[in-house]
This record gives sequence, C-alpha cells and structure tokens, in this order.
Amino acid sequence: MNPKEQAAKLSVISNTALVIGKLSIGVAISSIGVISEGIHSSLDLLAAIIAFFAVRQASHPADEKHKYGHGKIENLSGTLEAVLILIAAFWIVLEAVQKLLHPHAVESIGWGMGIMAVSSTVNFFISRHLMKVGIETDSIALRADAMHLRTDVLTSAGVMVGLFGMYLTGWQWLDPIAAMLVAGLIVHAAWELLRESFAPLLDASLPEDEEQKIKDKIENYKDSFLDFHSFRSRKAGSERHVDFHLTVCKYHTIEYAHNLADKIEEDIQMLFSEANILIHLEPCSDKCDGRQRSCKTC
Repeated sequence: MNPKEQAAKLSVISNTALVIGKLSIGVAISSIGVISEGIHSSLDLLAAIIAFFAVRQASHPADEKHKYGHGKIENLSGTLEAVLILIAAFWIVLEAVQKLLHPHAVESIGWGMGIMAVSSTVNFFISRHLMKVGIETDSIALRADAMHLRTDVLTSAGVMVGLFGMYLTGWQWLDPIAAMLVAGLIVHAAWELLRESFAPLLDASLPEDEEQKIKDKIENYKDSFLDFHSFRSRKAGSERHVDFHLTVCKYHTIEYAHNLADKIEEDIQMLFSEANILIHLEPCSDKCDGRQRSCKTC
C-alpha cells in the first residue's frame, strides 16, 4: 500500500471512531451542536472512503480505455466531497433553526465538551498528516480530506465553546448558534475545496508560477532552437500535462531534434515527476538557407 493509500486509510479509521462517539453522546445529552458535529463527521467518513478509493484508482497506470491515465478521479473525489460538505451545512442550519424555535435543555454538558475536545485533537493531527502526504504526493484527494478535517477541528472547538457558554450562563440558544457558526465555516471550506478540485475537470491551465517554471526550463536551451509556441498545460489529479511546438533549424538531423526534446522533457520532469510532456518539432522557414542570422542554430 503506497503512502497516499495509507494516509487515506488512517482517515477512514479515525472518522469512524469519531462518528460513533459524537452521535452517541449527542443523542444522549440532546445537543444539536454535538449531533451536528456527528453528522459532519459522518460526511467526513464518507469523504474519507471516497478519497481512499480515489487515490487507489488514480495510482493505476494508463490502460486501453483510459490512455491519459486515471488522475482526474482525484478531482472528482474532491468535487464530490465539496458537495457533501454543503449538504451537511444545509442540514445543520435547518436543525439549528428548529431548536431555536423549539428549545430544550442540553443534559450532561461535560460529556459533550469531552467528545468535542477529543475530536479537535484527533482531527488536528490526522489533518496535518494528510496535508503533509497530500503535498508530498500532489494529491488533491488527500488535500481535500485534510481541508475538511481542519474545518472539523474549528467546528468542534466552536461547539465546545458553545456548550461551555451554556454551562456558565444556562442560555440554551448558545447551542444552536454554535451549530450555525459550524455551518458557516463548513460552507467556506466547501467553496475553497470546490474551486481547487473542479477547475482541472475543465482542463484549466496550470497556475502561472508553475507555467513560468516550465517555460524557464525550456528557455535554458534557447541557443539550441529558434522559438517555442502554442504552449498549453492542464492538470489531472497529481499529473500535469504540457504540450508545445518547438522550432528547430531544418538543417539539423532528426536525432539532434529528438535529443533536444528529450533533454527538455527530462528537465521539466525534474520539476514535476508526474509530468506528461508532448513536444511537436517544427523546421524553420522554407526560406532559410542555413546561413541567415535569423536561423541562429544553423
């Protein structure tokens, strides 16, 4: 099992334990804030399961039916997770409004605060590990899961503060208000996640800084070619796809042009190990006789 799959499996295990704990205690003490966190963690668990299967499938090499690989399944996973987060936020708001309209006392507040403290602590360390592995392996599925769990850290802390406020003041409305704050944080996380995971599904270009790094690698060989143009880039999961046209003096051999393209590809892959590069080689102008200054490589 590779590092991405191990990290995703750890998330599944931790979320399973937290779902059981939060829902059991939330129902026992009649706290909508704790129950809302249990529902949130239930979707965390579903998202973690989706992420686990996504990173496993995305690691498969290209095949006859998927000749460009399976990288985009990670983007689909992140997009689906964002939708699940939005559904959770909507449900939490509905439940919180109902409790504001029909309040009832929360019992055994200490148990609720305890499970929230445990949840925040566990999710803090799990999310940090997921983000570390996600960055190292450039996995959008793991980074999405980490972002989701980081939100859970904040929302669990918010519910805990709401319960503590109820303990000190006896104000029952603090519980549903805390739940609404949870929903607000969840919506923000969902938007950030949706923006990052959905763009590659539309074949959006790589970020400007990444494109510039690639172009700089090409320019390192500017004395060996005339120009490069029609530059395009896109991303699928952790895979980057780059293609461009490279104009080479027509009096050079095919071997020379091929070796030049290989060197450029190797340099780009030193930047991004999972880069797929396609270089279309073109000869210089038909008017070039090999002695013109414009054909600087002849």
